[in-house]
Amino acid sequence: MNPEKYSRQVLFPPIGAEGQQKLLRSSAVIVGCGALGTAQASALVRAGVGRVRIVDRDFVEESNLQRQTLFDESDAAENLPKAIAAERKLRSINSEVQVEGVVADAESRNVESLVEGFELILDGTDNFETRYLLNDVALKLRIPWIYGAVVASYAATLTIVPGRTPCLACVFPEPPQGLHDTCDTVGVIAPAVAWAAAVQVTEALKIFLGRFDELHASLLAFDIWKNQYQQIRPAINPECRACGKGEFVHLRGSGQIHTTLCGRDAVQISQRESRRLDLGALKARLEKLGAVRANEFLLRCRLDPYELTIFLDGRAIIKGTDDPAVARGIYAKYIGS
Repeated sequence: MNPEKYSRQVLFPPIGAEGQQKLLRSSAVIVGCGALGTAQASALVRAGVGRVRIVDRDFVEESNLQRQTLFDESDAAENLPKAIAAERKLRSINSEVQVEGVVADAESRNVESLVEGFELILDGTDNFETRYLLNDVALKLRIPWIYGAVVASYAATLTIVPGRTPCLACVFPEPPQGLHDTCDTVGVIAPAVAWAAAVQVTEALKIFLGRFDELHASLLAFDIWKNQYQQIRPAINPECRACGKGEFVHLRGSGQIHTTLCGRDAVQISQRESRRLDLGALKARLEKLGAVRANEFLLRCRLDPYELTIFLDGRAIIKGTDDPAVARGIYAKYIGS
């Protein structure tokens, strides 16, 4: 360990030299590498958390740069997967930390393998479907995880420690109903992201250091523009289907093709049995139909009025429709069923 690298952190009494050694032996997996995930990853790696895995399904676009602090214009120009771009940046920030970027969509068939063996899960996702999945796998494997959400100038976070705190399903038994604001409809400002990530990472450091009594034990929410702060202390629900009854319904997968609405007038398609595509051969085929850009990780093709982004594992994001049936048809037509 380079003692100078962490010298100011070691001076902080709750950490100290012994605590820094604990951090260097700690590990975290970040699911989602957008605004929250990039801020979390940067803070953990700079703090010297020894092993960090970053899981993300998407690629860098120019619209990300305003708030996704690990990326720059060259990442967007190269269409780099966010997990790969983040891994490269983070390794240059702190070579003492083991950083691994995984280009994947966390879902029921793979989530256990993605998080198993890590001490902590950080939520950088943008939808309740995935968060309930993280809640189930964290409870099943007894891994603490930290929920986070940001939209517009509003941010919220909740720390879940299996056996010690309420879980996400205690607080939100069902996903919020009706229409809801998203970053694609009302935007988001970077300071709100920074607030949520700062709270999440601080809680993570407490967990790594074994300082569980110092966790905030609340659902914290803050509208940083309106100066409105909320702190709600939820209770464990003994009838909770997840932490009370151990019914991990979101870990049950099916054998059918899976579709997820990604926002921005787009649908994600992924096969339950992933397959490694020959992107070179697919590029040669699609170039006859439209403009194609490709790198070693993914291929993008414009087939008006649609745009296809196709990953090595056979997953695809189809822009230009919000209808899963239309997206499945495009997938079958140009990639194969």
